[in-house]
Parts: sequence; C-alpha cells; structure tokens
Amino acid sequence: MTGRWALAPAEDGGVEVAALGPDGMLAGPVVREGDLVEAVRSRPGVTRWVWRSTAEVQPRLLAAGVRVDRCYDVEAAETLLLGHEGRLGEPRAAAAALARLRGGPVPPDPPPRSAEPGAQSSLFEPGPVRIPLQDLVEVYADQQRRHDATTHPERMRLLTAAESAGMLVASEMNRSGLPWSADVHRELLHELLGERYAGGGEPRRLADLADEVSAAFGRRVRPDLPADVVKAFAQAGIRVRSTRRWEIESVDHPAVKPLLEYKRLYRIWVAHGWSWLQDWVRDGRFRPEYLPGGTVTGRWVTNGGGALQIPKVVRRAAVADPGWRLVVADAAQMEPRVLAAISRDPAFMEVAGRESDLYQSVSDRAFSGDRAQAKLAVLGAVYGQTSGDGLKNLAALRRRFPRAVAYVDDAARAGEEGRLVRTWLGRTSPPAADAAQDATEEAGIPQEDDPVAPAGRARGRFARNFVVQGSAADWALLLLAALRRACADLTAELVFFQHDEVIVHCPAEEADTVVAAIREASDLAMRLTFGETPVRIPFSTAVVECYADAK
Repeated sequence: MTGRWALAPAEDGGVEVAALGPDGMLAGPVVREGDLVEAVRSRPGVTRWVWRSTAEVQPRLLAAGVRVDRCYDVEAAETLLLGHEGRLGEPRAAAAALARLRGGPVPPDPPPRSAEPGAQSSLFEPGPVRIPLQDLVEVYADQQRRHDATTHPERMRLLTAAESAGMLVASEMNRSGLPWSADVHRELLHELLGERYAGGGEPRRLADLADEVSAAFGRRVRPDLPADVVKAFAQAGIRVRSTRRWEIESVDHPAVKPLLEYKRLYRIWVAHGWSWLQDWVRDGRFRPEYLPGGTVTGRWVTNGGGALQIPKVVRRAAVADPGWRLVVADAAQMEPRVLAAISRDPAFMEVAGRESDLYQSVSDRAFSGDRAQAKLAVLGAVYGQTSGDGLKNLAALRRRFPRAVAYVDDAARAGEEGRLVRTWLGRTSPPAADAAQDATEEAGIPQEDDPVAPAGRARGRFARNFVVQGSAADWALLLLAALRRACADLTAELVFFQHDEVIVHCPAEEADTVVAAIREASDLAMRLTFGETPVRIPFSTAVVECYADAK
C-alpha cells in the first residue's frame, strides 16, 4: 500500500481509510477499522496521509510511538486557499468547506480551545465537526482544483505541503517539550524576586522597589498601575504619555531607576513566576502548545505559556538532560536576505549570498562604510520607515539596490490601494483594513510620528512587511520540514522554534551532526522556496547545556 491515503476518525472511536488517485478522488473502497493507530501502523508504505486536522490525529499516533512522514492537513489548506481567494476570515473547518462546495449554509468554526491550565470546557461547548471520509475526499479533490487556479499553482502546493509539515512539527514539539529544570527556575526566582509571600502577593524585592518609587515621589504610588505613575510624574512637573522604557528612561527623576527595575522584575513575576512554573512545567519539560500560522504572515504563536517571549535570564532554567546538549541555531539577518531572494535584485542577492555581515556589506556599497545607517535603511525598506532620515537612507538604498526597494514599494502601494499582496509561495494578506492594522501591531512595525496615520498608509506599511516577513515564514516551514526529516535518523528531537531560531535537543555525540543538518536544511529550504539563487541564510549555532549560554 503506497501513495496517498485519506483518513477520517469516526465518532465511535473507529476510523475510515481509503486510497486516493492522482485526481484526489477515491481510488479504492472505503475501509472501516476499529483503531486509528493500527490503521496507520499497518500501512507503512503510505507516502502522505490526508486528514481533516493534524491536531486531531497526530497526538494519538505519537502517544503510540507511530511516526507519520508526511500529511496533508485539509483545514490548514482551506485557510491558505481562502486567503488566496480574498476570503480570509471565512470559516475554515472541513464542514464549512463542504457546505460551500455544495452550496449549503456554512456553519461557523468552533471556538478555539483554551490551553491555559485549569481552563474548563463547557459541557455544551461545540467541538470540531467531523465529516465522513467520502465527504472529506470531496473537499480534498476540490482543493486540488483550487490549487490549480492560483497564481502560481506549484508554489501554492509547496506552501500547503510546508504548512502541513509544520503542523506535524508543532504536534511533535508539543509532546516533547523544552527541557526545563524546575529547581533552577525556583532558584533564579528567589535570586531575582526575593522571598515569596503566602497568598500570592508581591514578593519582597518588588515590594521594596515599590517603596523606593513611592519615596521618590513623596507619596504612595502603585508602580504596577501606569495611570498612577503618569499622574505622579505630572504632579512632579514632568509630562509623560506612558510608562514605556523608551519614554521614561531619559527622564531626570529619582523614581526612574527603581521604576524601570520594578517593571522588569514585575514582568518576570507575572509572566514566568512561580504560578507559571506550576502551570506549564511538567516532568522536566516546558510544554506550550505551538500554533503554526497563528498570525496572518504565517508566523507561529503559542496557545498560552509565553514560549516565544522567554526572557534571557529565565532561559537559565532551560537545561539539557544529562549527557545531552541543546543545539541553538539563530538565522542571521533572515528578513533582509529573504528580500534579496524575492526581489531578484542582482546586487542585493550578491550581498546576501555571503555569510558575512549583510549590513556591513550594504554599508560598504551605499553608505561609505556606515553600518548603522545601512541597517536603518534596510530595515526602513522592510518596515516602512520613510520619514526623516529614513527617507534619505531609503533613497541611497534605492540607488544601489533598485529592484529590492521597488519590490517592497510596489507591495506598499498595493496595500495602500486596498489590493491583496502575497508571499513568494502564495500566502495572502487579509483584505480588511482592521486586519492589516492588527497584523502591523503583531509584527511590531514602528508607527510614523503622527499619532493617527491614515488607514491607507498603515495598510501600505503592513503590506510592505508582509511580503518579506511572510516569505521568511514560508522558508522557515521548509527548514523545519527538512530538519525534522534529518532528525528522524537520529535520537535528536526538535524542541523549540520561534521565527528565526530553532533548538534541537540531542545526545552530546550527535551535536556536530545536528549542526551540519541545520546548515543543510537551511540551504535546501532556500532552493525549494526561492529556486536557484545565490542567497544564503547562515545560522549562528551554539552547542550548550543551558539555553541562556547560547547568546
């Protein structure tokens, strides 16, 4: 039994399976079996499983020690296809896709499940709607036709395959977890925050800092309440609009130093303190729930746990198992290099084909060796900083790398005009202005000096960044897929991923092999995603016992 097979779990715990033909339709009878795991285990020759949702099937397979090489996630594909058709936001469930196909009323998607510890599901809360295998195959076959109708069908198929591979990686990382020492975590919390009081009140160090802030202002001030702090500064004759670090660190007032330290430690206490440790670390592993494609650009998020915002000091608790190592790999200047690949600018590709510092190379060609100005110019092109010095820097960049700048300028113009823009493989931006603004904030794109930028300019900045950041996210999916395949031949396991960083946990003797595998996976992902270009995305890798030692 080889080729593609479809699989659909049944309500009674059984499963339906069937072989598929080249057109995506049934190529044999639907077989009903009593156990999902055995249905997959007994068909090792299947090259790709087609199912409704990886999150529904994969955890059961992993618990039984069954590994699937490839899959096609119908609901992940539906999200991508709806986006390409300008319908992002419509229900993506297989049941909704079937209803659209047949012209019936389209059911809404079930609400997302909360992964927060202690969250209780309502007895009447709707779960995912399963559909029979023949209906699933009907949706799958229609999706193949819709892939054919996209702007670049082969790229879109590759994106769907990569997104499905990402679902497999995420499911496996959810199960493996990041090695984490609860003892080390408790020690660093005591070191940073001091004594922990019963009842959940602020620990001693925070209480002491709060007293220092109040003493500096001459009255009781709650440093955890921004409005109270802004009011206290105003009473001291100092006008601040917020308590953000960049705004208050230059203020000449004795409250600033303890306030900034309070804010730093308060974030650790709230986001990664004792409650977090109790909720998220089990059996020596930090276990968040990774959600591939959690943002419109394709970047991943986590459903609880804050895995993508672990402060460096807290990373001291991420410790490899005895005799094992963490291979921490960080992609160097990923997004500018991706811009070189998608713009096909010959001069920029030549610069991005080197493993040396890209910003220094750009500065040598366009900014008389001023690396800082070169970096501002490149990031300004990607993020849309086109006022003040940013405009002057962009002009210099445009003269030396015209096609690269034109590529993001064209995307910005499309966004301003309300048109859709796409990543290199075909992931498509949302059409709505409010979705664009939300995504701009997600990406951390700096805003212009004027407090309320026109909606068109906001969409333009978002679109400019989307084509680069989204294409980088597409490349990262193929990197993960290639690295997952390499790790299948080793004891090593993927345990962490965020945007441009990946961590592999492996026996010490496999570390060098993993480092080489990461480099090879990066090169393969570049060729698969962007074709033959001189552009490379080098990785800085560190083989460490503790995550905090990697940088």
